[in-house]
Amino acid sequence: MRNPGSVVINQLATEVPGLDMVLGGGLPEYSFNVIAGPPGSGKTTLAQQIVFAHSSPERPALYFTVLGESPVKMLRYQQQFAFFDFKKIDQSIRFINLSEEVMEDGLGAVLERIIREVESTQPSLVVVDSFRTMIRKMSAAPAGELELQAFIQRMALHLTSWQATTFLVGEYEPGEMRDNPVFTVADGLFWLSQSVDRHSVVRRLQVMKLRGQASIPGLHTFRITDAGIEVFPRTFGLEPRTAKERPLRRISTGIPGLDEMLGGGFPEGDSALVAGPAGSGKTALCSQFIAEGIRQGERGVIAVFEEHPTEYVSRAENLGVEMKGMIRRDQLKMLYMRPLDLSVDETLQMLLTAVEEIGAQRVVIDSLHGFELALAPPYREDFRESLYRLLAALTGRGISVLSTVEVTDSFGELRLSPHQISFLTDDIILQRYVELEGQLRKVMMVVKTRRGGHSPDLRLYEVTPAGLVVGSKLGGYEGILTGAPHRCGSARRGLTLSEEAVLEVLIGGGDVSLAELARRTGLQRGILRKHCARLVALEYAVSVEGKGAAYRASALSEPMVRSQE
Repeated sequence: MRNPGSVVINQLATEVPGLDMVLGGGLPEYSFNVIAGPPGSGKTTLAQQIVFAHSSPERPALYFTVLGESPVKMLRYQQQFAFFDFKKIDQSIRFINLSEEVMEDGLGAVLERIIREVESTQPSLVVVDSFRTMIRKMSAAPAGELELQAFIQRMALHLTSWQATTFLVGEYEPGEMRDNPVFTVADGLFWLSQSVDRHSVVRRLQVMKLRGQASIPGLHTFRITDAGIEVFPRTFGLEPRTAKERPLRRISTGIPGLDEMLGGGFPEGDSALVAGPAGSGKTALCSQFIAEGIRQGERGVIAVFEEHPTEYVSRAENLGVEMKGMIRRDQLKMLYMRPLDLSVDETLQMLLTAVEEIGAQRVVIDSLHGFELALAPPYREDFRESLYRLLAALTGRGISVLSTVEVTDSFGELRLSPHQISFLTDDIILQRYVELEGQLRKVMMVVKTRRGGHSPDLRLYEVTPAGLVVGSKLGGYEGILTGAPHRCGSARRGLTLSEEAVLEVLIGGGDVSLAELARRTGLQRGILRKHCARLVALEYAVSVEGKGAAYRASALSEPMVRSQE
């Protein structure tokens, strides 16, 4: 809270995406600032992006160049950015070269020229680029350091009194910060850096100093694109929010058998993890999760890291999930994130932007392994901590998140903590392969749910043309988790998993119509007719006369039910 009667310092919006958040709302107006960093780190681009955003004929900007690139050469490259506006040159922005004054007349002449131009133009913004070049020349002269300090103080005083927001742009190394008169006088110090790790380049910005307001400390990733600089605050999405009391609501996964195992579905706003080996149906489960949400009016976002969205959509279409139409109707947004130099902050911002654009309530991250590989190497070291921030930002908004991770299916052990990230999630579903009667079959189990109970059963499932279908409890076997179980009693023979799912409904439901079977199994009626006909032929079910398309379990099923229990 501001002290009563204190001076109000207006904040100048930089118009650089993400930077105002890092600064604590904007740049203090009339402040004296330094933009420092090594060559190529984006200093000039940042200064010009701010200048082009705020200059106008009524509030012009002066851009002084010193012994570096000529204005013509600088503008040749800067005009490639979207923020560049030709109409502002000489009308709203004047470029002035101070090379002659620096080389021949010294700091006194430089200051005199700057003051003269400022007094005649009365600019709102002043930039001196590159200020470091001038300092190197003057500091080598006798009494250069004292003269330099006096020059900086006088320039800061004059520009502040003329109500100009000033930027000194210079190439500095971290070791030059100590006892530097420029940094001492400056109100704000913004340090830009870039580092190369393997084949990736990571750019970061740090607010080393900012008088009069609280900025966000630490290193913030930024990227230079055709639009200019975009900053990704490291605390993006983690702003304090007022907790809202709401009753526990479970949302369907779109897979009836899995919903049953989860006690009615995922708790809304949870972060769930599906872990399993390659080909176990993780992506199919995600597609059905998103499709079910859209069917219930909950829009979704899918972040794809391992395959192109076109391939992802095509695979979903083969499972009966019509994603092209969902995307066309703005019910679904797909993000393709496969560059190898991403930051977690950048990824989170892209996700939250997509969520806000369509009002999504469900998010899929497929997969965490691909996500980790897409990050620049420096960010992989803190992957778990970064993932925690990402999931907390999403679930803190009440968004339900489903992530996938690939694990190696070892028949000698059961891994419940893939990549040691299971503690970050609220619910875990584990998929694995087992050998049953000479066949490789798929088994699913719910390992944990933080809110509410869940089934302890291990259940067979299949990935069918209609999607993922969870079958009956895998009873009658021992040593299932070893990957090579053995029979301990009688069990059904000759039935597919989807046929077993139909039979389970018939056993517990008396006379069941095709419409009810379709609702409870998620299978299409054409497939159900074939399954029911086969169950009747095997004497596991009977057709109910006089009730149209309805069936019930036969007496033959009862002893097999007891053997499963």
